[in-house]
Amino acid sequence: MLPCSDCSIGMMHKTQVTYFTWLADELITVPDFPAWICDVCGKREYDVEALNRLALLLSPLPPKMQTSKPKKAPAKSDSPQASAQPPSPE
Repeated sequence: MLPCSDCSIGMMHKTQVTYFTWLADELITVPDFPAWICDVCGKREYDVEALNRLALLLSPLPPKMQTSKPKKAPAKSDSPQASAQPPSPE
């Protein structure tokens, strides 16, 4: 337990609460989130380590790496191509 930094009378107790935050225009709720709550004034401080882990989970992903398109096979032309057979002896 820690003394409350707000009221200096109560003690901060670790408990589980529902954490609310906005991500863009969507409300995100996280149940059973660790927090410290004062038993006198009710001040709430969220666990720093848990906030850091949540930030990693909610952070936007980097843009997908663009993959190069597969190369197309050369277009067949109407001109005769060299034969794959060895030349005939004369």
